[in-house]
Amino acid sequence: MALQCGIIGITNTGKTTIFNCISNTKGETNAFAFSATKSNMGVIQVPDPRLYELEKHQVTEKIVHTTVEIVDIPGLTRGSNKGEGVGNKFLGDIRNTDALIHVLRCFDDEALPHIDGSVDPVRDMETIDFELQVKDLESVEKKLQRLERLVKTGDKDARQGVEVLERYREHIGNFQNARTLEIKDEDKKYVDDIFLLTMKPVMYVCNVDAKSVVSGNKYVEMVREALKGTGAEVIVIAGAVEAEIAELENEADRLEFLKDAGLDEPGVDKMVRAAYKMLNLQTFFTVGPKEIRAWTIKKGMTAPQASGVIHSDLERGFIRAEVMKFHDFVTLGSEHACKEAGKFYVEGKNYIVGDGDILHIRFNV
Repeated sequence: MALQCGIIGITNTGKTTIFNCISNTKGETNAFAFSATKSNMGVIQVPDPRLYELEKHQVTEKIVHTTVEIVDIPGLTRGSNKGEGVGNKFLGDIRNTDALIHVLRCFDDEALPHIDGSVDPVRDMETIDFELQVKDLESVEKKLQRLERLVKTGDKDARQGVEVLERYREHIGNFQNARTLEIKDEDKKYVDDIFLLTMKPVMYVCNVDAKSVVSGNKYVEMVREALKGTGAEVIVIAGAVEAEIAELENEADRLEFLKDAGLDEPGVDKMVRAAYKMLNLQTFFTVGPKEIRAWTIKKGMTAPQASGVIHSDLERGFIRAEVMKFHDFVTLGSEHACKEAGKFYVEGKNYIVGDGDILHIRFNV
């Protein structure tokens, strides 16, 4: 599934450093504001230790992780909605993403001056929110004008759309994000086609210095206090430390480095998993001697829909899905043992795939 996360933030927050730790491509980093002229595109593997547990019970030639596309969008600032720092182009890149990772600068560094003269992650968060809200208001206003013309022709659905859009206009105009407006699910169709920037789910990454990676610092506490009650996820990462870990090729060296830093796993791994969860995604597996592979699906997908992620022919000719639960397979040790224990299930077209399901699709085209 081609799903995309965007990394956003004020310029000089360490976004690209974090992007380079997780992506298969590398972006250029420097200390000059607005030096980037385009977004960096990459693909990230979703860390999943379950793949290696499966390998213990099924010898295989290769392991294939599931992936999510990642876009490192150059730093925004006040006035981006008017094109400052080629902001309009970058705001367009944000519109194409499914979810946002908002990196906040939570470290002091005299060699890397903050564009606003001081470090204040809450102010930076509000600056980015405002820029996105301004663009959303423009989108809402344009659609309102279209629907108001239809209302004059007697279109009842357009009248309902106008009422919904007026609620969004008032909400966003009061410096609130579209995602926080309480509205009926059936009414969201009136804004689905304008891809509101502040409707996208967002998580916050506090980029700290090395000594603050375990316990955080005053800037992290400011962010947590500002987001209290919103349900937003806050993750603490030391981008500079993560960059050093990512450079190490030897797994033992990585583990030793992590231990010295007081970590049990790279912070970017937590970030990637949280982003995966934020996108309302889950994983199922296919297991065999050629490969053990993780596949990405939306929560709530049926077995035929999930099989279509593997290949469209499987969905078109779907007959049944043979299902084992991850826990049963690694506990019992084999497909044969699952069958013997009554833990091997044959499911039809209405089966909702669970996270960690091991599927074998029977089909006929």
